Amino acid sequence: MSQVIRKMLRRISLVAVLLCSVSSLTWAQSEVTILPVSPVMILPFVLFLAAIALMPFFQKKWWEQNYPAVSFSLGALVVVYYLFAIHNAPRLLVTLHEYISFIVLIGSLFVVSGGIHFRLRGKATPLANVALLACGAIISNLVGTTGASMLLIRPYIRVNKYRIRAHHVVFFIFIVSNAGGALTPIGDPPLFLGYLKGVPFFWVLTKTWIAWLFVIVSLLGMFAILDYRQYRHLTKHVQHEVERAGEEPRVEGLANLGFLLAILIGVFIQDPIGVREFIMIAAAIGSYYTTAKSVHTKNDFNFQPIREVAILFVGIFATMIPALDWLTLNSRTLGLETPAQFYWGSGLLSSFLDNAPTYLNFLTAAFGLHGMSVENPAHMTAFLNDHWQFVQAVSLGSVFFGACTYIGNGPNFMVKSIAEQSGVAMPTFFGYIVKFTLVYLLPIYGVVWFLFFRI
Repeated sequence: MSQVIRKMLRRISLVAVLLCSVSSLTWAQSEVTILPVSPVMILPFVLFLAAIALMPFFQKKWWEQNYPAVSFSLGALVVVYYLFAIHNAPRLLVTLHEYISFIVLIGSLFVVSGGIHFRLRGKATPLANVALLACGAIISNLVGTTGASMLLIRPYIRVNKYRIRAHHVVFFIFIVSNAGGALTPIGDPPLFLGYLKGVPFFWVLTKTWIAWLFVIVSLLGMFAILDYRQYRHLTKHVQHEVERAGEEPRVEGLANLGFLLAILIGVFIQDPIGVREFIMIAAAIGSYYTTAKSVHTKNDFNFQPIREVAILFVGIFATMIPALDWLTLNSRTLGLETPAQFYWGSGLLSSFLDNAPTYLNFLTAAFGLHGMSVENPAHMTAFLNDHWQFVQAVSLGSVFFGACTYIGNGPNFMVKSIAEQSGVAMPTFFGYIVKFTLVYLLPIYGVVWFLFFRI
């Protein structure tokens, strides 16, 4: 009987989501009013972040069983507040549309990349790993950080299977899943939002490539030292196995490259509304049912990583609405006046909020600071001529700092989940920040500030 009830509830929920999705597509094309919110409503977001950070550490088993309930419950508090307290349902529908677009994009890339099986040529030595991460940083600008992460994380783990450690995966997140995608609007969702608002496609490349090169080279250098120290302490027998790990190069599932291309084309489709998501979903379905089961088996492919991301980000997207609205309405009172402040401000929030809406809010705040509107094409041209440093600061801050936590950017949690399913002992939420972010990332980002934004 309970199973029948669960099935009914699932079907009702699916219908409700579909109906809300249709409504959200309409509202997403109109301008929505941001209404004042009580600062108290930022509390669900803070509590949810605390739960993500602390519960796996103190109550791991309980969290694994109950994180969906926590996500949905805290998100529901915000939904009820916006519906019945401030009567701003359109704001919820816009966020729903953003969430659907987000999940459809990373979900379709997850499914399609899961149908491509690589066996890499070369050896799992520190130099080989550096070369792979460097290639991933470049590829992420062509297929997005999510696409590059899903294409490369499984072969990267396999080629390092005899000595895989947390630092291998964490630096993969740093380089491939985040910083690597700072050169093009395709690379990372925040830059794509800027492109949709009128930032020219190649403007990003011309204004970010020096900082990108510095960050990538610095991270690769740190990784090389860390990886070499671990490799040097391996026994001769294990080193021999490591050097054999990359033999017999092979690629299967190349037909999925066509589905991947379809997704990338779909990214640029804005009208008619909903066609972009339809193309991505169709590509994912086509890929899943045309890929040989043997390829999915070799990739250890299952839907658990994307399921975990989808559930957690329901709560993140919902609970961060009041935080973003409060920031939009109070940006001038926060004293944000210089590119340096926008770099650190957008970076800090991108570490704990999804970096795409954070980018858009800080971009809007930068335009408002100078009496302009991000929605006005003429203002965009003038702003990029006279105040381009603000756009550069927000672009670099949102993309780079998305690597600071597991929830800063969509691919981070997916890579973590895939690594854990492969047997890699990943650091906790706080362990990631303390052992890696503070030690490796922040010093590099501090140098970026000194070189580009200190004046």
